[in-house]
Amino acid sequence: MRIRPVVAIAAALVSTLLGSLPAWAASGPQVVGMRRLSEQEYRNSIADIFSKDIAVQGMFEPEVRMGGLVAASTSVLSMTQPGFESFSKMADGIAVQVTSEKRRATLVPCTPKSPKEPDDDCAADFFSHYGLMLFRRPLTADELKGRVALANAMTKSSGDFYAGLRYGLATLLQSPEFLFRKERAVPAGNAYTLDPYSRASRLSYLMWDTTPDPELLHAAEVGELDTPAGLDKQADRLLSSPRLETGMRAFFTDMLELDTFDTVSKDAMIYPLWGSAMATSAREETLRTTIDLALHQNGDMRDLMTTRKTFINRSLAAIYDVPFAFDGEWMPYEFPPDSGRSGVVTEVSMLAMFSHPGRSSPTKRGVALMDIFLCEPTPTPPNNVDFSAVNDPKGPLNFRQRLLAHATNPVCASCHTHSDPIGLTLEGFDTIGQRRLTEDGKPIDLTANIQKKTFADGTGVGQYLHDNPKYPACLAKKFYAYSTGMNSEDVDAASIKAAYKAFAESGYRLRALIKGMIESPEFFNVAAPEATASSGETKLASH
Repeated sequence: MRIRPVVAIAAALVSTLLGSLPAWAASGPQVVGMRRLSEQEYRNSIADIFSKDIAVQGMFEPEVRMGGLVAASTSVLSMTQPGFESFSKMADGIAVQVTSEKRRATLVPCTPKSPKEPDDDCAADFFSHYGLMLFRRPLTADELKGRVALANAMTKSSGDFYAGLRYGLATLLQSPEFLFRKERAVPAGNAYTLDPYSRASRLSYLMWDTTPDPELLHAAEVGELDTPAGLDKQADRLLSSPRLETGMRAFFTDMLELDTFDTVSKDAMIYPLWGSAMATSAREETLRTTIDLALHQNGDMRDLMTTRKTFINRSLAAIYDVPFAFDGEWMPYEFPPDSGRSGVVTEVSMLAMFSHPGRSSPTKRGVALMDIFLCEPTPTPPNNVDFSAVNDPKGPLNFRQRLLAHATNPVCASCHTHSDPIGLTLEGFDTIGQRRLTEDGKPIDLTANIQKKTFADGTGVGQYLHDNPKYPACLAKKFYAYSTGMNSEDVDAASIKAAYKAFAESGYRLRALIKGMIESPEFFNVAAPEATASSGETKLASH
């Protein structure tokens, strides 16, 4: 039989075996939110639950950005029929590998009495073990019973015990309980708080970008995560692990919008140095710069706007006009004071992502910096805007003058005065981030004035952002939104008050922000479950 019909039959059989049983939360914690796993969360979870050599092949559902973060959309995105079919195929492909003859000795935690006959005890061990890891909570008695019965039936029809495990495992992998991080709440006095397993998931996906490990799940099982001391112990363990870098890379990739490199293109005739390898290098440079300052150096996160220290490889050295005489693939490098470079703002990634294919864009750069670092999004321009003034390179005006002429349009003025000043200071860099100081043989005006503060060039805008109290506040807000799946625009000051206080008092160290947020009661408190939560869960599970 082909994969797709078999998986569909197995899923239908599980549904029949479970009948109209109530949802898992009906007799316990109530579902208060769901977050669809991102592609990287899915891949990391599969690698950690089974093995890093398990291939994950298939198409993932598209993601969107809300409030400056892709993570915020995971709370509102559902799943299309083609998406579910793709996840079903991926589920069976993974199950085939896990139960294959070459892997069953290491990945199947029991040996059946006969490889050709049902063994309900061994099947129960198998599904209990992987059910806990995949659902991030223990299977209910009915969930376990249904999978064991399915394995029994499929073994009898195929004469292969491991075929029974395969189809039962596939149903776990394609279940909404795995594909969505379901957060469940329990009463806590007059409020509601996340149950221990939901706490474990929130901690693990935040700090390690993957499913909770056995120790964290055990802490949830014994109630350790319900106590301040137990929560503190596990938070310290996760924070001290090298895997924290994986989690923080995921966060900064999202916050800095580095995923948008997938859509960045440059005119190869004008900029022959640019290519797919350059985009990969630029993204990696910014992540290395950020992680080194935030975690390795435990530095002040405001310095991300002003540091001249970075990491470059041979491709980036060509862009930065730096002789690359190093032996390693990546080497630390510090730009000279007169380079105009200032933190991630003037790295190739930010300059190239927010520019046009053939030229730079003060507006795109200004809009991006205001949104990413100051949480001040610029409204979308109306459809009837006349861009002729700014797009006429043959006129007598230079680009700054053309842009200012365009911005005098009353319809455009409010937005352009908001974003253009910062963007104009970065005109000392072309669309791929190379240094330039002249346009048509004349010096480029790199000055700007915002709220009676005058600054110039990349170093000036970097210092402006460093000194702006809105930057660390925006970072804290987006980190909280990323952690909880909220739209950052909906995060109020009260929600992050305690975490931000710890962040500021530490000298704006990232670890202090993480720890302060986890220790804050607001981090795990949730709204009361809606009356339709159980029915909504049941409806999702039936798809």
